[in-house]
Order: sequence, then structure tokens, then C-alpha cells
Amino acid sequence: MPNENFLFVKDFLNRDLQRNDLGVEVGSLNYIGQSTHYFVRTRALQSHSFLPEITSETALPIMPNSFVAMNLREGDILISKDSNIGEIVILDKDYPNFMLSGAIYKLPVTEKKHYLLAFIKHNLFREQLDFMVPKGATIRHAKTLFLDCKIPMPNKNAKNVINFVEVLTQAIINKEKLIKASHEAILKAIETELLANQKINDFKFEYPKINEIEKIGRFDTNLYRKSFKEKEFLITNYNNGFQTLKKNGFTLIRGNNLAVSVIGKSIYSNQDNRGFYNLILPKNISKYGTIIKKEYLGNPNNLIKLKQGDIVFGAEGFEKGRSIVIFNDSKRNITNFHGMTIRNNENNLVKSIFLKCVLDYLRSLGLIDLYATGGNGGSLSQKYWEIIPFPKFGISKQEEIAKLYHNGEIDYKAEVFTLANFLNQDNEYNQQAGIYELDKTAKQLKEILNQSIDAIVNDREVVIRFK
Repeated sequence: MPNENFLFVKDFLNRDLQRNDLGVEVGSLNYIGQSTHYFVRTRALQSHSFLPEITSETALPIMPNSFVAMNLREGDILISKDSNIGEIVILDKDYPNFMLSGAIYKLPVTEKKHYLLAFIKHNLFREQLDFMVPKGATIRHAKTLFLDCKIPMPNKNAKNVINFVEVLTQAIINKEKLIKASHEAILKAIETELLANQKINDFKFEYPKINEIEKIGRFDTNLYRKSFKEKEFLITNYNNGFQTLKKNGFTLIRGNNLAVSVIGKSIYSNQDNRGFYNLILPKNISKYGTIIKKEYLGNPNNLIKLKQGDIVFGAEGFEKGRSIVIFNDSKRNITNFHGMTIRNNENNLVKSIFLKCVLDYLRSLGLIDLYATGGNGGSLSQKYWEIIPFPKFGISKQEEIAKLYHNGEIDYKAEVFTLANFLNQDNEYNQQAGIYELDKTAKQLKEILNQSIDAIVNDREVVIRFK
């Protein structure tokens, strides 16, 4: 590194790492279907987020008698030493009933915590660790080698630059917290509306009649189960009724087949080169409806482009049910064959956003997976969409819910921010912003943060600005 003024990761710790800073393995025999206690895996630590991704895949329910209390508190920093080595997150809240796997350390650090976090998230740290940890093994183990990675310190205007890095990092964390909160608020708002406006009918489970079997066309399906019918009843018994996707004014279009045999050779890139398509893949969509990773495709053919108001929906695999709304059709946005395009025939943006929110709600109930392949949990191809009921909410309720995802009425005035007022001004914006705006501005701040870190590494002057 050009900048020879640095500390090691271990210099940021309050004390030496101890065995009780490391998680504990409970063994797969202690995994159960439901529990009040959970086991956090390294998969909860992802490169695209400063916060842990707590899902059914990353936090497993375990036998309470196997639980080891770790006193996980808001602001604790967790780092992975195995598998996805060097991945780091900061806890967004207290997790009293969660314990860490034996591959995760909780770092004892309080001073310059966000400065350390920002640098460990940067590629510089990962490159150092890659040199230290032997390659070739199926699972790589970093042990405590990460403690010897260098963290460059600024030489010019040091106090303000460190503060600037920490403020940017805190602002990004604030936005990521609110993205999670807004997503939960959307699901809660939909459920509250459904529960408050049920018809007088009571749910009564019945075995399928012959006409239902003929309609579905198979015996081996989850669509006859009590648990499925009970969840679906909440929608079909809604006072204002429900309708199919087609009746709601939407059509389904499969994404581009990007096979060489179909469109010829293509160039894939992480950079937005001139004339390239912006490739929106379902695997790069988060559960909140944001883009995790940008990819671009260079191809001379006139591929099927996405329009404003289109919804890209993951129809297969692990990302099934994840979706995102397209707000800008001036770009050359495309998706692939695994991405189902749900097109709004009325060009009504609120309607598209609301439908996306309902799809998120159905996914949270586990219904998207059940509807797929006629109740067998495979691909949610076009022929199965007609059995999915969508509740007919009033316009004002649709607008209220849609605003939690996208609020186009506010503007991010970065030119009025200073180091002293930034967090307060930014939080005022955040309170009005939807998920889309929070994610967009968080990405802008990450870009500024990475530029600042690059400047520190290369011993250049850091320009303190938020635009």
C-alpha cells in the first residue's frame, strides 16, 4: 500500500480475542422445525449488506437445551473466519435468543468501530486475507489470521477524515435498518387490512371435491392441505373480493434466452460500458426488492427490454418469489429466462408497486412456493398464475402501501449536507423515503465511502462531501 501509516485489525480490539468470543457448534441433531432459540450460520453474513441477513436459511431453530447464550447486542460486530472468510456485519438490534456458529467471532471493539467495519467491508481487506489463507481447500479457514490485516489510517486532516468515514458508514447502516423495517411494515399493512375486513364466513377445512381435483389436475399437491387453504382463505374471504393477475390488468412475459445458440456470443461485465444492457437477474434481487449486485451484458441483438412499471419476478430456485419494480425505462434494462416479467397493461405505477408488495406478502406466508408447479414447489411457470388470488384493495390503501416501497415526491439534496449536520438531515430524508429511495441513496453513499477508502489507501487527500 502506498500509505505506510496503518494499524492492524487487532489494534482496534479492546482486548485479545478469547474463546468465548467465538461461536459454538450445536450439531445437526439439535436442529428442529420450530423453536424459540436460533443458531446463526455464516451465510447470514453477506458482502452486499452491513447488517446480518436473518432468514430460515441463515438462522436455524434449535433445541433450547443446546442453546449457548452469547449476549448478542445491537452494535456488536461479527466476522466469519471460515467458509465466506472475512465477511463482516454489525447487529441492527439485540438478538437475545440467537447464538453464533463456531465459524463466527464477535469482536470486542468500541473505539473507531465504524471505521474498522468500513475497511473490513472493502476489497482491500479481502485481498489481504486471500494472500494469508491457503487456497485449494473445499472450505477455507482463516483462524485468527484476519487480526494481522492492515487498516490504513489517514495522514491528512486525520480527525475529520476518520469522522467522515464513520458518519458515512453509520448513515448506510441507518438506511439498511429502515429498508428492513419498511419491508416489515408493508407485510404488516397488507395483513392488517385483510384481517380487519373479513366476511362473516368462518374457515372450515374440507377435503377436495372432484371439480377441484380436475381444475388442479393432480393428486400429489400441497394445494389440498389445511395449512395452505387456511392461509389462502384470508385472501379469498376478503370483504372487497379478489381477482386473478390477468383480471388485474397484468400479463406475463418470459425474459430473454441468453444462450449462445439463441443470441450469439455476449460479453458479461460488472462495469456499465457504452451500449451494454443493464442485466437484472433474479439471483441479484434481494427479498426487499433491491439490487444486490449490478451486471451488464454486451450483445448486438435487439433484446426484449423492460418498461417502466414492469415487475421482474424470480420464478425458479432459491430466489423464487423475489421481485423488483422497474422505475426507469430510459435505460436498456433486460432480464433472463429465469426472470418472469409482469407487465402492467395500464401503465399504472402504483398498481405495479402494490402487486409487487402483495407478491412479497404471499412469499412471506410460503404460498409462492406452494403455488409453484401446481403445489409441488418447483418452477412458478405461466400456467400456474391463474390460481393465485390477489386481494382488491382500495386505491388509497394501495397508495399508502406503495409509498413504503417508493416515494417519488421527495428529493435527496446532497449539496446542503455538512459533516456536522449530515446524519440529522439524512435521517429526516429517510423518514419519508421508500425502500427504493433508501437503497438508491445508500448505494450513493457506499460509492463515496469506497472512493474515500481508496484515497486513504493511496495516501491521497480525502474530499469531505456527500454528493
